Amino acid sequence: MDVDTPPAGITDAEWIATPPAVRAFIRACLLTIHLQKEQFAQFQQANDALQQRLADLEARLNQNSRNSAKPPSSDPPSAPPHPPRVPRGRKAGAQPGHQRHERPEPPPDKLDAVRDHFPDACAACQRALGDVRRDACAVQTQFVWELPVVRPEITAHHYHTVCCPDCGVLVTAERPADVPKGAFGPRLAASVAVLRGDYHLSDRNVARLLDDWFGVSLSLGSVVHLQQEGSAALKPVYVDIQTAVRQQQRCNIDETSWKEAGKRRWLWTMVTAVATFFAVLGSRDGPGLRKLLGEAYGGIVTSDRHRPYLALAPARHQLCWAHLMRNFQALVDRKGQQAAWGADLLALSHIVFRLWHLFREGTIERAELQAAMAPLQETIHALLEAGSRRLGAPEGMCAELLAHQEALWTFVREEGVEPTNNAAEQALRGAVLWRKGCFGAQSEAGNQFVERLLSVSATCRQQKRHLLTFVTEAIAAYWAGRPAPALFPVALSEPA
Repeated sequence: MDVDTPPAGITDAEWIATPPAVRAFIRACLLTIHLQKEQFAQFQQANDALQQRLADLEARLNQNSRNSAKPPSSDPPSAPPHPPRVPRGRKAGAQPGHQRHERPEPPPDKLDAVRDHFPDACAACQRALGDVRRDACAVQTQFVWELPVVRPEITAHHYHTVCCPDCGVLVTAERPADVPKGAFGPRLAASVAVLRGDYHLSDRNVARLLDDWFGVSLSLGSVVHLQQEGSAALKPVYVDIQTAVRQQQRCNIDETSWKEAGKRRWLWTMVTAVATFFAVLGSRDGPGLRKLLGEAYGGIVTSDRHRPYLALAPARHQLCWAHLMRNFQALVDRKGQQAAWGADLLALSHIVFRLWHLFREGTIERAELQAAMAPLQETIHALLEAGSRRLGAPEGMCAELLAHQEALWTFVREEGVEPTNNAAEQALRGAVLWRKGCFGAQSEAGNQFVERLLSVSATCRQQKRHLLTFVTEAIAAYWAGRPAPALFPVALSEPA
């Protein structure tokens, strides 16, 4: 503070007339006040930062399956219950007038045995009825399905050695092409692969089930060896699946954590209408995404807002509205200024889904969907712009959504695009449950088995192929040196 400058409200003459000691005291007081103001501003700034950090920590603590990407199984006891279903005044179970669903009768050539049962005596007068069985009428039939007692088929292959009468050389018979190299046949090897890779049993449980149900005794080493044989047999099929998904113009992508010998890996999935591809990769970022899609993929990708996906061109990207709605719900749960803003976007999101459901069930056409969505798009754009400028709103999320606004509405413009990423999330659900039980794989070869079996299993369901039969054929072809069976009936192609 300038010594000769009078404080505010005091004239120069009054300041000159003031005794020096008083002026020094006033200057000291004013300096103290100035320093206290600066300290108060610093304290206020630190308090605001701590309040924001506290709000962020409370928001993380209060995350649940309704306001984040966390699964319902991770919800703590403090999580709010899911809203109860609106009662419709009907009893549980089948409703009057519903179409009956009965087990179809097996064709006669599928029956293994037929047993006829006749009444022995009349329940009214106790007369014996053995002499009137020819007059029986109104036959009632009960079909009973039962599992047979299964025992393994064991074939002994004797390789005889004979002496050549001309040169005296001992000649031993060679193994025929249709005979496996080891002690187990292709169907048994395929069963091990499917029980592990599709039913997600542990190695020990695979061995126990085969022993208990089929009388086949396997060591843990044999179980692992047969898995690797199945993995090698399915390698060309896995490559075909990768080629097929990259040819499609619509896909859903997601990823989840995985392990390899305790080290972090990522299990990616790419879901299309004809095939589903899984890959265990070392990166969750851009390199992993590029390795999954391939450098030349030009289709439309549906995903969440994970950072690498935002590098995709908005015109060929669809952001998942289910994830966005959970983000909006999280803002509502945080209360404060953000709650009203989040509630507005959440309400508009419900209208977006209502219109989409009307379109999907055929009530409205795409042109009507686009016309109805237009005012919603304008309103949401205005809310995002206001949120990017308003204090207390999530400016970062608003700016991000504005930068990728075109990717919010791809499903409105393009055929075959859904507004959610549910297809990819559902594809990963079984793998996530498997991971919780096995904690990933112990080697690169183990993870190759994981990605190949997951891909073949999901794609067989899409192609309506019997998984065990297909894997059996693939292993038999691999052992015989033949090409792997084709999973797709024709070369897949989809117009852009």
